Amino acid sequence: MRERILGRSGIRVSELCLGTMMLGMDASWRPTADESTARKVYEAYREAGGNFIDTANVYGSSEERLGAMIAADERDSLVLATKFTLETDAADRNSGGSHRKDLRRSLETSLRRLGTDHIDLLWVHAWDQRTPVEETMRALDDVVRSGKVLAIGVSNTPAWVVSRAMTVAEHHGWTPYAAQQVEYSLSARTPERELLPMGRAFGMATTAWAPLARGVLAGRDVATASERARAIGQVVVDVAHEAGATPAQIALAWLTRQHVVPIVGATSAEQIEDSLGAVGIDLDPVHVERLDAASAIELTYPFTLLAHKADTLGPV
Repeated sequence: MRERILGRSGIRVSELCLGTMMLGMDASWRPTADESTARKVYEAYREAGGNFIDTANVYGSSEERLGAMIAADERDSLVLATKFTLETDAADRNSGGSHRKDLRRSLETSLRRLGTDHIDLLWVHAWDQRTPVEETMRALDDVVRSGKVLAIGVSNTPAWVVSRAMTVAEHHGWTPYAAQQVEYSLSARTPERELLPMGRAFGMATTAWAPLARGVLAGRDVATASERARAIGQVVVDVAHEAGATPAQIALAWLTRQHVVPIVGATSAEQIEDSLGAVGIDLDPVHVERLDAASAIELTYPFTLLAHKADTLGPV
């Protein structure tokens, strides 16, 4: 696989990230792959040259399973990412949040489950609207300085909140976010309005969850999919047929053209092999144009205004 740089951290990651939610989630979220299948998915990804593994403290048995698998691997060859913030115990109101108390407990629990002494990338899983960004960024800086975390990232958070956090970190000399994780795919392109430009401005890497729109872009009939998503999915299927690839490979190849790292998940070895087939695909410009047109999003204010003023307000 080709490599990407994780923002300004200097850490090299593979162009596809292995998402492990499907390898350990409870039935209340999604069906979990059995242990044998989970190992096959992990091994197929590693054999293809992947080194970027994504999990979370709320992904059921995912961290424990990963711990067992990486124990037989070369730990330093992996870029291991996990998350905190989402609630883990409904009876304990402090079991969620981006404050220092939850960070300490979540981090220590993840380290124990994963069987490692450090996390390469720790994500804030979602915006905690009750904890000031100063508290979160200082607490994250502390765990980086302790050596238990090497880099930090943020997920599912508005661009203005991330921008403020980055400014606070810069002002105090604290560790900035190296990456952001967003829902992004051909059927979910709204991050192009604010989040992706913000990430580029701060030198952050971007990883994309749900890159196949929960199967719609892989050619599957998803009952809950919107008509728009189904229409985009059909264009992906048509392009895949013309290109001699699978729909999943086309959808992922389009994402890698956007300079983001898709997070690919699987509940079978066949699914991960399909996704890995996206590596090295160079989309025909005609196909790119069709995919872009089918999935284009409307501009919203202030971009509608700025588009009309581009001749006088644009770059020189």
